[in-house]
Amino acid sequence: MDKTRFVNNLPNLEDLRVFVIVARRSSFAAAASELGVSPAYVSKRIQLLEHNIGVRLLHRTTRRVAVTDDGERVYRWALHIFDAVEQMSDEVSALHQEPRGQLQIISSFGLGRRHVGPALSELSQRYPALDIRFDMFDRLVDLIEEGFDLDIRIGDNIAPNLIAKLLANNARVLCASPEYLQRHGEPRTLAELAGHECLVIKERDHPFGLWRLQGPEGEESVKVTGALSANHGEVVHQWAIDGRGILLRSHWDVRESLESGKLVHILQDYRQQANIWAVYTAPLANSAKIRVTVEFLRQYFSERHPATPQRQKES
Repeated sequence: MDKTRFVNNLPNLEDLRVFVIVARRSSFAAAASELGVSPAYVSKRIQLLEHNIGVRLLHRTTRRVAVTDDGERVYRWALHIFDAVEQMSDEVSALHQEPRGQLQIISSFGLGRRHVGPALSELSQRYPALDIRFDMFDRLVDLIEEGFDLDIRIGDNIAPNLIAKLLANNARVLCASPEYLQRHGEPRTLAELAGHECLVIKERDHPFGLWRLQGPEGEESVKVTGALSANHGEVVHQWAIDGRGILLRSHWDVRESLESGKLVHILQDYRQQANIWAVYTAPLANSAKIRVTVEFLRQYFSERHPATPQRQKES
């Protein structure tokens, strides 16, 4: 084999990166949008990559892009290559105590906008060599399949193939506005919620309209309905303040409304555990940038968000 020709035909890392994103998004336009470049640039990089390695990687149609069998093999190798490059960068960064490189983080809308986003702003200021990409979704994301490094999420139901570190204790509580309670009365049992207007949030991995809470007798469930529902917690929070119904929401998010009297904490013996976790796929020792980020977030949340107060049982 002509070794010079082999070396000259090695794929460009940038071309591989473009290909991975096209394969993941199944779209040249979506990949271009994510990269901040033109679709023509994406198409050119894919053509060069196919020419260099001598195989067709993608089937192109007018509607979508599909990965060929050869493309699947190249995709898997590309992920291994980028993982190795990142581990090399992490090891060098760890030696210099300065995490660097791209870090892709996801969270849900409410937690992400109100809490994770501000935290990442401070993280970026402290570690300017980090290139942080932050996305928010209203669905569960496959970290491995979709190529994300870190998921900051609410809830203790975490798949066994993932690794999680507790960032902060938290719980969801039931609340309503004084105006709503004056008009409709305050429920005295969890079962009475079925007869009230309840404001339902469609969240990542929770069954719609089924509220499970821990109470004096253990876990109890109630099926709730109402005229208003949404997939964004801040919208539903405002509806509760407007007197439209009863809300089940993270204490972190309603604490100010409770303290100001805009909302009233009801059925205080009931709560839904909603701890905040950092979820990732490999041990923290393997990645300096993820390890530093997780520790930063743990400290950030502990300093700024007090734990949800526990209901004291009467003696």
